[in-house]
Amino acid sequence: MRGSGSGPLAGIRVAVKDLYAVAGQRIGAGNPDWLAEAPVQERNAWAVQALLDAGADITGIAQTDELAFSLNGTNKHYGTPPNPAAPGRITGGSSNGPASAVALGAADLGLGTDTAGSVRVPASHCRLFGLRPTHGVVSTEGLQPLASSFDTVGWFARDAGLLRRAGDVLLPPAEVEPVRTFLIAEDVLELAEPATRASFEEAARTLAERRAGTDGPQIRRVESLLGGRLETWFPAFRAVQAAQAWKAHGAWIEAHPGSLGEGVMARFALGRDLDPRDRETSEALLDEARGVLYAALEPGTVLLLPAATAPAPLVGLERAAMEKYRFTTLRLTSLSSIAGLPAVVMPMAPVDALPIGLCAVGPRGTDRTLLDLAASFVDGGAASPEA
Repeated sequence: MRGSGSGPLAGIRVAVKDLYAVAGQRIGAGNPDWLAEAPVQERNAWAVQALLDAGADITGIAQTDELAFSLNGTNKHYGTPPNPAAPGRITGGSSNGPASAVALGAADLGLGTDTAGSVRVPASHCRLFGLRPTHGVVSTEGLQPLASSFDTVGWFARDAGLLRRAGDVLLPPAEVEPVRTFLIAEDVLELAEPATRASFEEAARTLAERRAGTDGPQIRRVESLLGGRLETWFPAFRAVQAAQAWKAHGAWIEAHPGSLGEGVMARFALGRDLDPRDRETSEALLDEARGVLYAALEPGTVLLLPAATAPAPLVGLERAAMEKYRFTTLRLTSLSSIAGLPAVVMPMAPVDALPIGLCAVGPRGTDRTLLDLAASFVDGGAASPEA
């Protein structure tokens, strides 16, 4: 689909996750049964139209995990897209298709979504730059929902310059705010594997050095950001996400037994079986978590953490091991999802020659600040910060 032909994204090829309305096409949502019954869309989703108006061309519609309820990038029906940055390993999901297309060079920009890490994890696994914006700042009109309290538009690029140019199109106007403090929390780092932590420490030092100057940010380390509460916050997040997902899609799922893969169905079942009183308790716990995270990320402070606990697992890893990896990584990614905070991912030094990402989480509304931060970060010259 050709864009306007002129504008800041003229000539840029975009792969669109199969959750967005594209005029003349059906939303497939990663499931052939869903696709078969979906209506042909009469107009583009807001984000798709904004990119077209800015001159970009839509190269194709790209795969997603089933109904976008996974972090693995695998699909019962369509298989696993290739990851050229780590052959034989998963891309991560659920924005697996756009990430794969950008990593392969089949597209320059990938339009994905991020509910619980679905841009951040594929960016980490595929050596890409990626942004999850502040919740609600980019319109989700024409986007198939999963869990509306956490769903965001998001995007990928191979370089930070293009990531920022897309932000100029999709984000509302805002000033780039000075970053005074890089916050590192030991209890957050403990979630990652040792080799990932070592790569993270190197990347954090590099980022601080590149921003050094009279008013450059200082690294501040704290023993605990979470106060031991993550093991109550994380189940609460999973419960509320699953309840919202079941509300959005439960009727269709019940009408199509056996259509979903085992793992995806188990996540929806959690929402189906959730007691309303447990959901109220979970909502209260998430309110507590937001308060803690908002207080920690005062103006001028950016939280640094690994984008994933480890590099991408091998395709075909047995389910128990994959679920263990998924749950540990979700503990990291759920923090910005719970609080609706913006997060940018930048490639950092590889772990055993496999890509892994550095994630920076800012206060609400600091999306452009994070994009500016990413543009100043180059990992050993391996990733160019400008298009």
